[in-house]
Order: sequence, then structure tokens, then C-alpha cells
Amino acid sequence: MNKTVKQTYSYWFLLPAALVYLVIFILPTILSFFFSLTRWNLTEWEFIGLENFVTFFQEQSLSIGLKNTLIYAVVTCALKVMIGLLLGVVLTSKIRSKNYLRSVIFFPTLISTIAVGIAFSAMMHPTEGMINSGLAMLGIEGPDWLGNVKLALLSVAFVDVWKGLGFATVIYIAGILSIPEEYYEALQMDGGSGWHKFWNIIVPLSRPATHSVIILSFIGGLRSFDLIWTMTKGGPGFTTDLIASIIYKQYQGGFYGLATAGNVILFILVTMLAFPLYSYMNRKEAEL
Repeated sequence: MNKTVKQTYSYWFLLPAALVYLVIFILPTILSFFFSLTRWNLTEWEFIGLENFVTFFQEQSLSIGLKNTLIYAVVTCALKVMIGLLLGVVLTSKIRSKNYLRSVIFFPTLISTIAVGIAFSAMMHPTEGMINSGLAMLGIEGPDWLGNVKLALLSVAFVDVWKGLGFATVIYIAGILSIPEEYYEALQMDGGSGWHKFWNIIVPLSRPATHSVIILSFIGGLRSFDLIWTMTKGGPGFTTDLIASIIYKQYQGGFYGLATAGNVILFILVTMLAFPLYSYMNRKEAEL
């Protein structure tokens, strides 16, 4: 069997995966772009050009939703990176029960997002919630976590961090454990401290893990919907509305073409922000 035949033969094994990718991703994406240019329902459609996009950008809540989406993505991403790195350092040290602690930290990742949202909504209730009840025992009057326009978005963001922190920590643990022991031995011979170990070895050499956490957390923050909808439904007012929740409200109102245009806008936004960030990090990683 010559080389050309071998290559052709091997490509046939890619066909099932290619068909699945075509049906599940490529085809729905093309249809979304098409139906974003129409006014449609489940039985008929009418081509209206860019009218849906113009209407969507005229939505009063869009500018608030765009700002909230960026704030939410940046806050959740930054906290997962910082706390995940610190936990990764602690859980790769020589402390006892570190395997048990790893399981505890990763456990929230396994819980349904809807269940987490319902549980924390009850815990953050201004008068009957566990959090404010605990603060009251200390003589502190707790705020209305989800009803205060200044706290609601950050409150949901902190819950998002709590749920997703385990995944970020696991990535950091893998990154830190992959650092060769020779670096630590050389630092010890030079009389380096724990701070030098962290800043001069762990931080730079775990940069690939940091890049992975940033990309996954940032894209997840931009696309977040279920936790916001479960805990606040975008309220109070529009203060916790993200682009995804605005799109869902359009679907609820029966404006399917408008909502589809919103999905296309969200897709373009994620691509415009995530792809340059990914390219920049790849260049930095290649410089290592």
C-alpha cells in the first residue's frame, strides 16, 4: 500500500467526527446567521435584512447588558485566576489531607448550576437567609445581596467563582506538578525563600495553566446565563442583565428573529474578545 493510499485510508476515519461537527455546529451556525436576517416563527419566515440587528442595538437594556457582561467576565476570570493559583500552591505543598481538600474544593464544580443558584438565592435572602443570619449573630446588619443594585451583579459573580474555582484549581495543580524538581533544588541551594519559589518559579512556569484558566473563565463569563437567570432574572431592573439574559427575554416575548440576531451578536463579541486574547497568550507562551 503506497503512501497516498494510506493517507486516503486514514482520512476516512475522520468522516464520522466531521459529520457530527457539521450537523451539530456548522449547520446550526449557518442557519442562525440566516434566520437573524428574518422575522420567523415555528412555521414561517420573512426576510427583513438587518432590521433585527438595528432593533437589537436600539434596545434600552443592551448597553447595560454589554457593560454587565464585560464586568462579570473580568471579575469572575480574575478571581478564578488569583484564588485558583493560591489554592494550587497550597494543595501541592506538603500539608496533610491535601487529597481530601482537593476533593472538597472540586466538589462545587459537580453540582448543577441551577441547584447552586437556588441554594444561594435562599442563603442570600435579606431577612431569612443563612448569610445575613450569621452576620446578625456577630452584630452586623447584612445587605440585600440580590436586591441592592450595587451588589447584585457582584454577588452572583462571587457565586460563579465559588462554583468554578475547583476546575481552575485542578488546572493549576496539574501545571505546578509538571514543574521539574531541579528548579526547586537550584533555588534551595541558592538560599531562596518560599516567596522566591512562588514568584520566580511557580508563577512563570505555570503560565500555560494560567492561560488556560483565563481563556476558559473569560469565555464562560461572556456566555453566562443560567446562574444569573436562576438568582436574579436580570433584576433588580436591568442591573444584572447580561447579553445572554437579554436574548432569552426576547425569545420569551416571541421575537425569535430578534433573539437570533442577539445570539449572532454574542457570537461575534466572544470571537472578537477571545481570539485576540488567545493569540496574544500563545505568542507569550512561545517566548518561554
